[in-house]
Amino acid sequence: MHKNVEKMSINYSLNFNLKKRSQSKVKYIIFHYTGMKSEAKAKQKLTDINSKVSCHYFIKRNGEIIQMVPDLYIAWHAGVSFWKKDKFLNLNSIGIEISNPGHQHNYKEFSNKQIKSIIRLSSKLKKKYKINRENVIGHSDIAPLRKKDPGEKFPWKLLSKKKICLWHNLSKKNCERLRRKKIINTKSFYNLLFKFGYMKAKNLKDKIKVYKSFQRRFRPELISKVVDEECNAILKSLI
Repeated sequence: MHKNVEKMSINYSLNFNLKKRSQSKVKYIIFHYTGMKSEAKAKQKLTDINSKVSCHYFIKRNGEIIQMVPDLYIAWHAGVSFWKKDKFLNLNSIGIEISNPGHQHNYKEFSNKQIKSIIRLSSKLKKKYKINRENVIGHSDIAPLRKKDPGEKFPWKLLSKKKICLWHNLSKKNCERLRRKKIINTKSFYNLLFKFGYMKAKNLKDKIKVYKSFQRRFRPELISKVVDEECNAILKSLI
């Protein structure tokens, strides 16, 4: 195992539920970015009792992993959230925060050391808690109306090659051929998004936010409000 995982440091946060959950309750891994300019301030916020936020693991730019809440306690990282039939995903997830300034502060590529730690930590947790690949998701997947993290620079495709999460099976050539070709039946597309796991949006503005979250995850090359045949084909291949 990677040395950063073996030599994991501890900096406990007080922001968690006191009642311990059973190991079988853990069914999701949720990735976040910190969205703050300063890594030190992000770490401080996640351990500050007044912030009311935390995570189970914090991954620094240098790849170092800090455990902030033990796995079997409910950390406060997901907030109001929805995926498939589950709501308030704090209850049954492990939250991993990755140091990155995010979209509001000059969003950066994740460092190679961070990516190595993400892969090894996720693989370990996935095996330990028997988490399905389709249940390894991002904050923007479960809260698309208010969140963009971990964003379009997160290495989902690479993680899928390591059998950690889902990715589509379309070739690059097929994707480019279908890109920007507007589909006629958007209602059917949004129904499929809901079937896949995303929340059911009530109006066009919210539907676009959900759609953009899907693109950040599965078509990061182009994030657009136009529902096209490429995204339709990607979604069908996933389902």
